Amino acid sequence: MPIQSLLFRQQPALAVSLPAGDRAVVALHGAHLLSWTTADGIERIYLSPTALFDGQSAIRGGVPVCWPQFNQRGPLPKHGFARNLPWAAMPAQTETKAGELALALRDSDATRALWPHAFDLRLTISLTPGILRLNLAAINTDSAPWSFAAALHSYLHVDDIADVRLEGLQNARRWDSVRNERHVEMAESLHFDAEFDSVYGAPSAPLELVQPSGTLKIEQSASCTETVVWNPGAVLSQKMADLPDDGYRHMLCVEAGRIDENVLLAPGAQWQGWQQFTVL
Repeated sequence: MPIQSLLFRQQPALAVSLPAGDRAVVALHGAHLLSWTTADGIERIYLSPTALFDGQSAIRGGVPVCWPQFNQRGPLPKHGFARNLPWAAMPAQTETKAGELALALRDSDATRALWPHAFDLRLTISLTPGILRLNLAAINTDSAPWSFAAALHSYLHVDDIADVRLEGLQNARRWDSVRNERHVEMAESLHFDAEFDSVYGAPSAPLELVQPSGTLKIEQSASCTETVVWNPGAVLSQKMADLPDDGYRHMLCVEAGRIDENVLLAPGAQWQGWQQFTVL
C-alpha cells in the first residue's frame, strides 16, 4: 500500500500500512515513530497524551532517535540533536519493499553549529505482519573520522506495569543508574514497582516482554552493544510535565543502543544498528 502523508497532532507525518492492517506512523520531526498497530488493532507503542508537538521539542514516547550522543554523556544537548530536527522522506526506490519507508537527516547549518561534521543519517521503518523493524544507518560524508553514540529509545505500550515482566537479561552486566551500582543481573525476569533505569550489556538471545495480553519478542543487532530498560515510576512520573501522573503504568522503555563506547567512523564508512519487535 502507498505511503500516506498526514497531520498527527498538527505536525507532518507519514504512515505506512500492510493489506492485513498493520500500520506505522512516523513524524517528520525527528523521524520519530509515533504509532505501531498490528492487524488486531492493538497499539504496541506508548505515546504520552501530553507530549509536546511544537515542531521543536523532543516528543515524549514513541521511538526517539538518540544521535550522535546518548543522554548527557557529552557536550551536546541531551540525547543529541537528531530527535529535535526535521527529517526528509527518502524517495521510494525500485527495490523498496512494501511496508517500508525511509527518512534522512543530513548535516546543515543547524547541526554544524552544534557538531562540526558532515553526515548522512537514515532511518528505515519496515513492517511485516506482526513485526516492526527499525534500522538506523550513519554514513560519514566528511573528509575526517568522527565518533558517535546512538540509541533507538523505544517506548513500548503495556497494559499495566505491575503485570509486566521482562525476560532475557539474566547474567548480563548491569549499570543501575538509580543507585549508581554496577553488577551482574541475577534475576530471571525483571519486575517494575518503582523507578527503574539501567544500562545492560546486550544479550545475544532475544528478550521477551510478557504480560497477560500477550508477549512481544525484542531483538537488536550485534552493533547495538547495550540495552537500556527504563520506567520512571510513580514519583518521577508526577514531576514530568509531558507525561501524565499515571503514565508510568502504561509504558516500558526497552532501548537498543551503542552507548558505553562510541563508534569511530572513517570517511565514507557506514554503521548500521537495528531493533525488531515481534508479536508472539
